[in-house]
Amino acid sequence: MILVTGATGNVGREVAAALAAAGEPVRALARGGAPAGAPHGVEYVTGDLNKPETLTPALQGVRGLFLLPGYEGTAELLAEAGRAGVEHVVLLSGASAESGDLSNAVSRYMIEAETAVRESGLAWTIVRPSGFMSNTFEWIPQLKAGDVVRAPFAGVPIAVIDPADIGAVVAASLLQDGHRGRVHRVTGPEPLRPADRLRILAGVLGRDLRLDAQPDDEARAEMLRNMPEKYVDAFFDFYVAGSLDESVVTTTVRDVTGRPPRTFEQWAAAHAASFA
Repeated sequence: MILVTGATGNVGREVAAALAAAGEPVRALARGGAPAGAPHGVEYVTGDLNKPETLTPALQGVRGLFLLPGYEGTAELLAEAGRAGVEHVVLLSGASAESGDLSNAVSRYMIEAETAVRESGLAWTIVRPSGFMSNTFEWIPQLKAGDVVRAPFAGVPIAVIDPADIGAVVAASLLQDGHRGRVHRVTGPEPLRPADRLRILAGVLGRDLRLDAQPDDEARAEMLRNMPEKYVDAFFDFYVAGSLDESVVTTTVRDVTGRPPRTFEQWAAAHAASFA
């Protein structure tokens, strides 16, 4: 049995689907229970990662664990997992964890989670993806209102990755030999700026779309309405100060799964209905 946390999120749902497709018994942790369109054969359970004691029943019989970062009870959860007989944990982290910069709030919670996993006594694999293609869903309200997308950090190229490819790498890490004790840096096939993504999306949708670069001060004010200041500061450190370079392309998806990562055009075509 493999336990997948965050099973309704962008990556967790893909991990659960990949494991189920491989015929593995999967238990999926989701606060609201099974979502619509859940993969066949996945057992959904509830629990709170900030309260490790709530996961004790979910860990029974589990040998592999997919874990999200950023939760206060990570060390306690890993101890509970060890007592339950879990042998291997795959942690979702991020590219910025490589910096070791604890002053950046986003990097800090990833670094702390990585440290907890490394010190847990369990076999581990860490997966550090670049930005998600699915972040493009943030444009849907603007695309429903018109043909102009106003986006922050317009000059920043990111080798965005399909969460399904992250899920495939996580599943392979849990099911195949040779991944324990390794850090997998996973990316999409090419670096794209927001205008590049919008151009590709426009071609898929058959629309004439235009990007309007959002000034940094306006972007900061908007972000502060939706997230704590420490995380806004972190993203400005990444993409304005330039502390994070997500333009680098790796071969990890192909190396681990045997196939190339999906292009943004392929992702956009698969999700075109969401933008209609």
